[in-house]
Amino acid sequence: MSSRIRFHLDEQVRSVIARELRRRNIDVTTTNEAGLRTQSDQAQLDFICQQQRVLFTQDSDFLIIASFINNHPGIAYCKQGTRSIGQIVESLVLIYEVYTPEEMVGRVEYL
Repeated sequence: MSSRIRFHLDEQVRSVIARELRRRNIDVTTTNEAGLRTQSDQAQLDFICQQQRVLFTQDSDFLIIASFINNHPGIAYCKQGTRSIGQIVESLVLIYEVYTPEEMVGRVEYL
């Protein structure tokens, strides 16, 4: 497992967030880049588990999924429209700086 958190951004997350994380040298993939656009939540979950990436999403369905399983690599959640892009980026950078990948396993962080 990587010594640093790597993120995966769900489909509805704005691409500027990926760009800002990358500008800070944080490893991030997006649903579009991974060829998962329009795929099921289960396909997204399979991808993050296989790649050991913390999912950033604004889709509350993943909160339901996370309540049933605890072996996912971690989920960062923000209800759409409640935070600015800058606040989201700052929160994800904080998660990156504070947690290890092992500490994020099974965890849901609310932004």
